[in-house]
Amino acid sequence: MSVINNAKVHFKTKLTDKLEWIEVPEWDNSKIYFKSSANLKQTEEVVALYRDNKIAEALVIVLITRALNEDKSKMFTMGDKFDLMNNVDPDVVTRVATHILNSEPEAEQIAGN
Repeated sequence: MSVINNAKVHFKTKLTDKLEWIEVPEWDNSKIYFKSSANLKQTEEVVALYRDNKIAEALVIVLITRALNEDKSKMFTMGDKFDLMNNVDPDVVTRVATHILNSEPEAEQIAGN
């Protein structure tokens, strides 16, 4: 198997169908589901915003790109960005987005050890 195929198989293993979730009591005990890994396309805008010191906007983009409903559909759209930035408790946005970002699996978890 080629190196690129090995790399793709490794990443596909990280992007399992298993969803993680966080309960948000402030939002009527809503559960926000997400996959524990993200691809480079999903993280590109977040990294650019962070680099430009736009931390709050970066956290909102994490929610928009990674937060899912239980059926794996997107929970938020770019149309929700204004409300997430201006009309939602920033402490909750920060806590949820940080939880998602900190949920990357360790190598041992991926290998099943």
